[in-house]
Amino acid sequence: MQTFISLLRGINVSGQKLIKMADLRELYFGLGFTDVQTYIQSGNVIFKTQQTDRKKIITKIENAINEKYGFHVPVQIRSQDEIKTVIDNLPIKGEREFNRLLVTFLSEIPETIPMDEIKKFMAPDDDIVIKDREIYFYFPEGLGKSKLDNKTLERKLNVKTTARNWKTVNKLYEMCVNQSS
Repeated sequence: MQTFISLLRGINVSGQKLIKMADLRELYFGLGFTDVQTYIQSGNVIFKTQQTDRKKIITKIENAINEKYGFHVPVQIRSQDEIKTVIDNLPIKGEREFNRLLVTFLSEIPETIPMDEIKKFMAPDDDIVIKDREIYFYFPEGLGKSKLDNKTLERKLNVKTTARNWKTVNKLYEMCVNQSS
């Protein structure tokens, strides 16, 4: 069995696309996944499965949510090892406030990365590093000063995105490790 973390985009935000985490856990169990855990209300689900085809897993989850709730929720998954790699390979160095660091997860590696266009949406002191299927985004003046959001990134990179703060990324990994113990 492999442990995966699914990252749902845009649920329970501003009263939109409401899904209770207890209901989401039951939905995952109903799909045949095991050891299902959720973390906070933003759609982070840890689960185990023998399935290995990620596209099929994602489609299965998205279809089940759409069928049950009547709306589409983009889903991305990462393995426990991939989340560890995201943490271990933090490319933004130096004195940082980790509460101002986001990781944006991409559905695939972008064909092109128009950095000049992306930087137009950033605040002057923001730092961004795109590595494979993740974007590390540090915003020292606060996210509110930046105009760079998921929708803009999706348009510029032509991929689906969802973001999690650094604390959440680390907590998800910690939960995976504890589940494996």
